[in-house]
Amino acid sequence: MRREDLPELHFITPIQNVTSIMQYGILCNKKARHLQHSSVAMQVIQDRRACKAVPGGKALHDYVNLYMYARNPMMRKLADHHEELCVLRVGPDVMDTPQAIVTDGNAASGYTVFLPSPAGLGRVNKDSVFAEYWTDPDEFRQWEKKRMKCAEVLVPDKVDSGYILGAYVSCDAAKNKLISAGFSLSITKDTHLFFQ
Repeated sequence: MRREDLPELHFITPIQNVTSIMQYGILCNKKARHLQHSSVAMQVIQDRRACKAVPGGKALHDYVNLYMYARNPMMRKLADHHEELCVLRVGPDVMDTPQAIVTDGNAASGYTVFLPSPAGLGRVNKDSVFAEYWTDPDEFRQWEKKRMKCAEVLVPDKVDSGYILGAYVSCDAAKNKLISAGFSLSITKDTHLFFQ
C-alpha cells in the first residue's frame, strides 16, 4: 500500500464516547480505563492484546489502534448494534506521530508484522484491506485474509481530537444521536461500512 491509498484511518466507537473523545482525544486502552466509557471490544481479544507488546516499543494497550478500513471482521460482529456506533474519520497525518507503528494485519495476531510508520505501509496488502469479503474455501487462507483485513496504525498514548475529520454512521437514528452528543464535524451515512 502507498500513503496516497489511505486518505483516512478509522476508529470504531460507541456514539456515547464521542463527547469525551472530542474533549480528551482518542485514548489508548490504558489511559481510557480512567474515564467512564463504553467499549465494543471483545474481551477475549482484549485479553490477548493485554499480553502483547510491540517489538521494540510499548505494550499494545499503550497505543490507540486505528483501522485502515473499518468494514472488517470486527464491524461485522457489531453489525446488530449499528445504531449505537460511529466510525471516526482520522486524518492520515497522524501516521507521522513519533513512534507510530503500522501493522500488516490485526495487531493481536501472532503472525502480524509491526513496522515503523508510515514507511511500513509498503508491507500492507491494499487489496486485502479493502477487499469486499474475507471468506475463502480454504480455512487457513480465510484466517489469513481476516487477519490482513484488520491492518492497523498504532499511535502511542492518544490521538488528539484535532486529527478527527468527521464520522460515518449507518442510519439517520445514529446520525441524530451523534448530533445530540455535540458532534459538529461532517457526518456521512454509509450503510455499506456497517454491513447494513
